[in-house]
Parts: sequence; C-alpha cells; structure tokens
Amino acid sequence: MSSIKQFQVTFDCADPERVARFWCEVLGYVAPPPPDGFATWDDHNRSLPAERRGAWFACSDPTGVGPRLYFQRVPEGKVVKNRVHLDVRVGTGLVGEERLAVLEAECTRLVALGAVRVHLMAADDENESCILMQDIEGNEFCLD
Repeated sequence: MSSIKQFQVTFDCADPERVARFWCEVLGYVAPPPPDGFATWDDHNRSLPAERRGAWFACSDPTGVGPRLYFQRVPEGKVVKNRVHLDVRVGTGLVGEERLAVLEAECTRLVALGAVRVHLMAADDENESCILMQDIEGNEFCLD
C-alpha cells in the first residue's frame, strides 16, 4: 500500500477565480498560467460553453511545499460553519504581546483584501491567541 504524498484543499464557492486570487494574496500562492493556446484565463473562459465559464480556478505554493488550493463553483451559498478550516500560521513561536502585534498586523492586511475579522480568541492556560476571520465568501479561517 502506498502512502499519500500530496493533497489539495478544495473550496466550494460562487466565484472561484475571485476567491482563489484572494487566497493567493493571503498565502503568497500563484495562479497557474492559462492553458496552452490562450493568452489569458479570460480568453480561455470565453472559449467554453456558458455554463462552464469560470467554473473552477486553482492556485499553488510557488515553493511546492504547501498544498494546491482548488476552487469550484457550486450553486448553493454557504449556510453553516465550516467543518474544516485553514489556520494561517503567522505567529508561530511568538507569545504574548509580540504574537498579538503580528496577528493584528496580518489581520489589518487581510481586511484590506476583503476578509472579515470575526473576533480575537485571547490566550488562555492552554492556547496562544488567534484571530477568527472569514474570507471574501464567508469561509472561516484562523490567523494563528
């Protein structure tokens, strides 16, 4: 039996390219080049039947370390809390006020990109502080 070496994280969303480009900015990921024969993704999308235009988009870690992110259009909107979410690890190894300063700075950057700050989860006896947020379509994630 072989072990799994790679995985991708898939997001259901209304506007795959918009959400993918948001996450590219958050994580420093890159969008793939358009398919062969097309100068842009818009050119590629115009070549598709209307129902398939903009149906998906993807992005990946330029270093090849992080998982590929795949975004697929679904007809229904988000209605409940995610069962799985991303932890964006910007404060690893930091504690106290130093950690909070880094989290707050990143939160400010992401809010400018369209994210929503939900609330600060303050440090306790077991966990350091983190900030619960939502992406541009309401998917929860944590700044950790």
